[in-house]
Amino acid sequence: MKTGIHPGDPILLSPDCQVDELLSVYLCRSSFARLEAETKRNYTSDYCVFFDFLWGRGKTWNEATADDLWDFEDWRTRSPRNPRKVGPSRWNRGLAAVTRLYRWAVTNGHMTDSPVETRSVMGRRGEAMQVPTARAKGARASNVRWLTPRAFRLWVDVGLRGHTSAGIITPGWRGRLEERNTSFVDLLFSSGMRLGEGASLLTLEVPGVRLGGGRYYHGRLARAVTKSKRARTFYVSAPAVAAVEGYMESTRALTVRRAQVQGRYDRLPMRLVVRQTGHHRRLLHWIDQDGCEGQTPLGEATIAERMTYFTEGPLGPEPLWLWLNESGTPFRPASWENVFRSASQRCQDQLRNVTEEPPWCTPHMCRHSFALYMLVVLHHVMDVKLGLSAEERRDFRLLYGDPWRMVQDLLGHAQLETTREIYLAPVADLQLRSLLLEPAPPLGEAARSDAWVTSLLARIARESDHIQDLNERLGPG
Repeated sequence: MKTGIHPGDPILLSPDCQVDELLSVYLCRSSFARLEAETKRNYTSDYCVFFDFLWGRGKTWNEATADDLWDFEDWRTRSPRNPRKVGPSRWNRGLAAVTRLYRWAVTNGHMTDSPVETRSVMGRRGEAMQVPTARAKGARASNVRWLTPRAFRLWVDVGLRGHTSAGIITPGWRGRLEERNTSFVDLLFSSGMRLGEGASLLTLEVPGVRLGGGRYYHGRLARAVTKSKRARTFYVSAPAVAAVEGYMESTRALTVRRAQVQGRYDRLPMRLVVRQTGHHRRLLHWIDQDGCEGQTPLGEATIAERMTYFTEGPLGPEPLWLWLNESGTPFRPASWENVFRSASQRCQDQLRNVTEEPPWCTPHMCRHSFALYMLVVLHHVMDVKLGLSAEERRDFRLLYGDPWRMVQDLLGHAQLETTREIYLAPVADLQLRSLLLEPAPPLGEAARSDAWVTSLLARIARESDHIQDLNERLGPG
């Protein structure tokens, strides 16, 4: 049976080192293969846990019964025999993965019945829906965490720049790819982009620093790389853009030149040399190693395609993929997780004796934190800095929109509820708090806006269990 396995597709081995051909068809040729890369990774890990449980019972995946699934639910979520029990959200994710697999197996005639029992519920629009009976209640939609800007800066300095708790560089510190790593995390933190969006940028999509430019620059995210599959504008701070440009002109350029000298790009199995035309609707014209020509709208270029794009430079082919590894080839988006993990571990090692809780960060926490910061700033601009009356504030909202909706647009959320209830739950009543509890700053540029916003964020952090800040939350900095 031909499975059509492609690079990057998951392959599962049973404990006796056998490959299930039917399972490989599902993983590589069904709708599963079209899921986002992160979802595929998560679901694959969930399958491994469930299949190992079945293997312990002498069964393969297509021999599972409803009783097996209920026993697995008990072991996974409640059993004292399991030292690594999971909560409702993690269980529901695994259940969704299992449901997808068995729905495919039954629909395609590979199984008679699914082990996933279902019940009928009413959907949002009044339609009848079938949901797994084993679905856990009370699951949080997302395990959201935040950092204030100053806590994030400490994480960067210690985790990625090699600083000690005293604020000096560790003797013997070798910051491998430090400039790349720090400019990437600054980009995520100041723009709110998702990991896959920021990690798949091409050099021609990076906003350029301009003389006399403002505090923020804007760029355009291609439809093909966003989660919603809708193009959107992103905004990024001027210092973050400058850091990315510094990386491009220094360590990245050196890495590319070294790869050219070593002939690495000439040995790649797939390399498309492109040129760009158009302005509003940019089109990439490409030619491969065999002379075959084609064209792809920039907005339609997938992550996999982007990793093959090169431009013809004065000294040879140069990758358009922005973030490169030490060999000069594209740094895969999933690999950034290890960069964040290593930086957080270094903060733990360096700061655990001097702080109550060393800062830690993940790529998605940068997005959460951006949302929190922008909401506070937008409320500050509307309520304090502009000095608007109640009537003027109403007119401002009618003209420009509510701060919540502004943040929703910046994040690219389809629903305002996602922004309010998940990303910004600790500050859902932010405007009421700022009006009733926060002392109004003195006049005179509103007591330096940045300092006032920092103080407001610090107070919100004291009242929240999930926001990391310095001093108040972490002890002596």
